[in-house]
Amino acid sequence: MRINEDTLLEGEHVVLVPYNPDHVPRYHQWMSSSELQKLTASAPLTLEEEYDMQRSWREDDDKCTFIILDKQQWADPTVREEDCMVGDVNIFLTDPEDPSLGELEIMIADPSYRGRGLGKEVTRMMICYGVTKLGIQKFEAKIGMDNKVSIVLFKKFHFQEVSSSEVFREVTLELTVDEAQKKWLLGNMDFMQEKQYSKTRARRMGAESSVE
Repeated sequence: MRINEDTLLEGEHVVLVPYNPDHVPRYHQWMSSSELQKLTASAPLTLEEEYDMQRSWREDDDKCTFIILDKQQWADPTVREEDCMVGDVNIFLTDPEDPSLGELEIMIADPSYRGRGLGKEVTRMMICYGVTKLGIQKFEAKIGMDNKVSIVLFKKFHFQEVSSSEVFREVTLELTVDEAQKKWLLGNMDFMQEKQYSKTRARRMGAESSVE
């Protein structure tokens, strides 16, 4: 999705940046893991196919993807952005007739970063971005039944379980963003700053220019 190709979202512990070709080798390395393939219901791809997928995700109007970076590492100008990667987060517009419905998917791929609260921070950031920038009014999350940690995480954001599939071994949770939810989620946006993303400027100058 082109809407976020120049957008950087900075939180307390993470930075979200658009998925670009420089990120693909690290992402491909992650997805060679059978554990991540199972958790994300993904099939292994060749590196060339991964580059094709990155281009598709950048161009397609129904996918909004950010790469999750470790903010502490990212703040060090001597560290390459690719070496700061810890996961990714996506919003998929799954219903062509209802652009206000978005499927939210989060992956903390680096095991050393799990259990540190990053998933919670990223979830709030992406929900807020989806509501304010994409016009999402209802979020959906499909999670493997064995992924108890993710199920608990989404329920903390008031997602409700609406269905389950024994065949696919997954549960579907939904969140309708009504006025009460907007007040709770968007009441204080100081936790996240939206800035202009340029790979060189973001790494060397800290993306100082803000986007209003």
